[in-house]
Amino acid sequence: MKTRHVTLCPQASLSLRLFAGLIEEGRLRKGWTRDELAERVGVGVVTIRQVAKGSPRVAIGTYFEAAALVGVSLFTDNIDTLRREHATQLERLTLLPKRVNRQQQEPIDDDF
Repeated sequence: MKTRHVTLCPQASLSLRLFAGLIEEGRLRKGWTRDELAERVGVGVVTIRQVAKGSPRVAIGTYFEAAALVGVSLFTDNIDTLRREHATQLERLTLLPKRVNRQQQEPIDDDF
């Protein structure tokens, strides 16, 4: 199987490594081994090692699950607030067009 190479911009790469560090710190504070965290997340220990390195090849859901389990706050720890924010975000999405059709856009006349 080919290894997928993912290139991130510097900000995304640094943010992912920071997130990975927070997860690793949380794991250590809980006194869990990587094997224990892997079992709780439902992945293999190799995947948890990749999470600890900040690998962009690991699914974002795996990062989120690991973060939640070790106590890293994602957006907020309050489930009701998360539900409210999600509902608000869905409402904002309904106000936007469902798709972008670039062919119908008229050229911008910026010649004054």
